[in-house]
Amino acid sequence: MAALVEVDRLHKHFPIRGGVLQRVVNSVKAVTDVSFEIRSGEVVGLVGESGSGKTTVGRTILRLADATSGAVRFDGLDVMGLGPATLRQLRKRMQIIFQDPYASLNPREKVREVLTHPLKLHGIGTRADHQDRAVSLLEKVGMSPDHLDRYPHEFSGGQRQRIGIARALAVEPEFIVADEPVSALDVSIQAQVINLLGELKNDLDLTMLFIAHDLGVVEHICDRVIVMYLGRIMEIAPADTLYSRPIHPYTQALLSAVPIPEPGKRKSRIVLKGDIPSPIDPPSGCVFRTRCQMATSECAKVVPPLRTIGPDHLSACIRTA
Repeated sequence: MAALVEVDRLHKHFPIRGGVLQRVVNSVKAVTDVSFEIRSGEVVGLVGESGSGKTTVGRTILRLADATSGAVRFDGLDVMGLGPATLRQLRKRMQIIFQDPYASLNPREKVREVLTHPLKLHGIGTRADHQDRAVSLLEKVGMSPDHLDRYPHEFSGGQRQRIGIARALAVEPEFIVADEPVSALDVSIQAQVINLLGELKNDLDLTMLFIAHDLGVVEHICDRVIVMYLGRIMEIAPADTLYSRPIHPYTQALLSAVPIPEPGKRKSRIVLKGDIPSPIDPPSGCVFRTRCQMATSECAKVVPPLRTIGPDHLSACIRTA
C-alpha cells in the first residue's frame, strides 16, 4: 500500500525570547527527529502523555505550523515547499478535527454557515448545492437537517464535535488529522464519536492520523499506533501487535494504566515516577531514561534510533538493539 503522508526527520522548536531586545535565548523542543508514514486508507494512532508533541506533529503536517527542519510529503508533494496558492488547493485534500468542540466553532455562525463556509472558500458548487451538501453532511454524522439554523451554544459537547467532523468532511478530504477528538467529551459520548469516525473511515475510505493520550480509545479505531514521548518516537507497531506485545518500557507503562473492564480482574501496574521533563532542556541520550525502571548509564550517552524488531514493528530502546 502506497504512503499518502510521509514525515521525514521532522523538527519543530518554538523560540523563547528574553531581555530588553527580545533575543532568542532558548527554545522549546516540541518535536525532534520524527519520521513515519501513513499509508492510503489506514488510520494511524499517535499517542503519549500531554506534552509529548502529538498535536504539534499533526499541525505541522497540515502546515498550520511551519517546521524548524525536516520534510512532509503528501501524495508526493513537498508540503513545506508549497507557495500560498498551491497550499490553498492542497487544503481541500487535508483537514483537521479540533480537540475542543466548544472553542472550535464560531459562536456567531449558525450550523448552516459553519458547514457551507468551507465550500464558499474553495469555490465548490453553487449556493443551492451548498444547502444540499449541508443537509447531507449533518445526516452523515447522525444529526437532523432541523439543526442547520441553530447556534453552537444550543448543542451538547458530543453534538458540537459531530458538527466539527461534518465541517472537516465538507470539502471531501482524503486525509484528516483528528486531534484528540473525544478527550473533552463524557465517556458515554466518546464511544459514539469513535464509532462514527470508524464508520466514516470505512464509508469514505479516509486516511486519518488519530491523536490521543488514551491507548484504550486508540485500540478500537487504529490500524497502526505511534507512541511519542517528549517529542520523540518511542515505538511504532500494528495495533494488535502493540497491545499484545509492547516492547518499549514507555509503551508497557502506558498500557498497564489502561483499565480492564472486567470486575475482579487485575493486572500489574507500572507507575512512572515524577513528571515528564521540560522540553526546553530534555534529558541527554534517551529522553525517557529519567523515568525508566530499566535505564542504565549507557542510556544517558546514546540516543536510541528506531530499530525494526518485527513486521512493521519498530522500537527506540538500546535493549532492543
